Amino acid sequence: MKKALSIIVNIIAWVILLFALLVTIIVFSSSRNGDTADVFGYIPLTVESDSMKPTFEKGDLIIIKEVDDLYDLKEDDVITYWTIIDGKRVKNTHRIVSINEFESSRSFVMKGDNNEINDEDPVLPADIIGRWNDTKIGGGGKVMDFLRTKKGFFICIVIPMILFFLFELYKFIVTLVEVKKPVLTEADEEAIKKRAIEEYLAEQNKKNGDEDTDSTGADDTSDGQEK
Repeated sequence: MKKALSIIVNIIAWVILLFALLVTIIVFSSSRNGDTADVFGYIPLTVESDSMKPTFEKGDLIIIKEVDDLYDLKEDDVITYWTIIDGKRVKNTHRIVSINEFESSRSFVMKGDNNEINDEDPVLPADIIGRWNDTKIGGGGKVMDFLRTKKGFFICIVIPMILFFLFELYKFIVTLVEVKKPVLTEADEEAIKKRAIEEYLAEQNKKNGDEDTDSTGADDTSDGQEK
């Protein structure tokens, strides 16, 4: 039972460490790549509006995959791209409703599933970040956004990693102490048991001897008074 519990604790500790490392990679890669994290070609993104509802909605976490060949994109694909909204360059994720072909170039007409009209400007290949791979986690974007903050990173990443390393240090110390303990053979254990029994019997005999002496002394005193 103790061994099984130790294995479970070890598994939990490693899962926490791997999660912390993954989030650390995402956070730092986001800061280097203009707030677009790239983990082996996959990009986790937080949905910022309900324009694609019910496909996914605000606060969800979606996974975008980089597109190696833009000619692989087709109508009905959902892609993430850079666009200008209210004078700011932001990421947007909508569905391709049609593709404009002109000689060797192409552009993409986009529309949100929850919008009534197409986006005003077509998307150029240079602005495309990636294609949605149909993976989403409801509410996961809010969690990821919290982990990207200093407070969230410290609470959910730094503290668990410190606890993990303290736990591993404790295990190392315990193992070191166990290794330094003298290894007893069966003969040594039997000798220790035998010595303990002999000491116990000697102690009992001594107690019995003291009781007999006290009893004899009391009888002699009693006899002297009767005379």
